Amino acid sequence: MRRSLLPLLFLLFLISCQAPLWTLPSEFDASKVGTTEYDVTYCQPNGQPLKLDVYYPSQVRRGWSAVVFAHGGSWSAGDKSMLTFVDVNKMRQSGILLVSVDYRLAPEYQFPAMIEDVKCAVRYLRAHAGEYNLDPERIGAMGGSAGGHLAALLGVTDPSAGFEVGEYLEYSSRVRAVISISGLSDLTPPFTAKLFFDRMSIFGTTKQSDPIFRQASPVKHITVDDPPFLIIHGEQDETVPINQSDILFRELQAAGLEAEFIRVKNADHSYESVGDAPISPSASEIVNSIMKFWEKNLVK
Repeated sequence: MRRSLLPLLFLLFLISCQAPLWTLPSEFDASKVGTTEYDVTYCQPNGQPLKLDVYYPSQVRRGWSAVVFAHGGSWSAGDKSMLTFVDVNKMRQSGILLVSVDYRLAPEYQFPAMIEDVKCAVRYLRAHAGEYNLDPERIGAMGGSAGGHLAALLGVTDPSAGFEVGEYLEYSSRVRAVISISGLSDLTPPFTAKLFFDRMSIFGTTKQSDPIFRQASPVKHITVDDPPFLIIHGEQDETVPINQSDILFRELQAAGLEAEFIRVKNADHSYESVGDAPISPSASEIVNSIMKFWEKNLVK
């Protein structure tokens, strides 16, 4: 009797091993596992195609988590290849679908075009969740410098902010967790007077009291239902002063939200060491902290 059960048990074992593949969405091309797909058009504001790159996880499971990455460059330069503090292999191994996006840049386009585009990218992913085998409830946002500002805005704004325009409006652009690296958080006075960039080229005004600076400030949109944040900033940053992250951290805590803050000693805006001492924590330690944050707040 026991002997006759062995073939059946072996068959059940094989089925259990293959089950995850059988449950993948029919729209998903399983040959993409572990690969990178470049220059995918995600939205077309006024007919201009915007592109993203997709880094597929190496682990086969149904419903990957996803992270949308926004690059830096003062909203006027840079592209989706600039992956600040991103270890692609670790992301792949953790089952995270990494999506790095291009967005419209100043001076040809002015704010809020940039955040409108990043929000459209999130809506695009939800609209194509089956095609990318992602869990639409587990999308996070991350960015550095200008991209950190956009990631923070993505985390704290809902449709009332006025940034939901374009395609896939039947889908939400809200995210489950946010990492902001060296991003601006409060562009209102008195900070407006100290900003390092050309306000006219990016925001279309030099008037410090213009409402657009409040609209562009993540700290002015914080509500009690916002997602957890990890904030990273170099203490010797002379481009975006660390007090911008201090303000964000303080306001998130005041709202009772979950927030972590990594102050990087001896680090400038590019996380190069200032002086003889190395940055602390090190780049590899920062990456490990980032992965722990995603594992805690995003990955199943």
